[in-house]
Amino acid sequence: MQQYDVTAIKEMIPHRYPFLLVDKVVDIVKGESCTGIKCVTINEPFFPGHFPDKPVMPGVLILEAMAQTAGVLAVDSLGEDAKGSKAVFFMGIDGAKFRKTVEPGDRLEMKITVLRGGGAVWKFQGEAYVEGTKVCEATLTAMMGAN
Repeated sequence: MQQYDVTAIKEMIPHRYPFLLVDKVVDIVKGESCTGIKCVTINEPFFPGHFPDKPVMPGVLILEAMAQTAGVLAVDSLGEDAKGSKAVFFMGIDGAKFRKTVEPGDRLEMKITVLRGGGAVWKFQGEAYVEGTKVCEATLTAMMGAN
């Protein structure tokens, strides 16, 4: 089954440290679904301020990690010609719910399903899990543009 490591992900989407929030994408079904993986460590640049005594991954960054995973799926679905030439721009977030905190040491798994895609505007259902427990969910809308 197709998968992408961080080097391949960097060829597909323009994000870079400290804002690249996906380490690996696995279980890819072209044009349908995939799972992104983020290994959350205490060395993340946001933890010193969020929060010093109880480090918690900000919810907006969990959503961003889901969006980056969706971006990889969209670029993969469009084929080789899209890699490096397409950027995926966030357009909207609907129904975002946060159910549990994400902390250092967690392995965040973002399960992304295409609801509508193939053209300029894509819609995805995203769910994030830690150890099988859902921590976040949202519907994400994005637009494909030139990189």
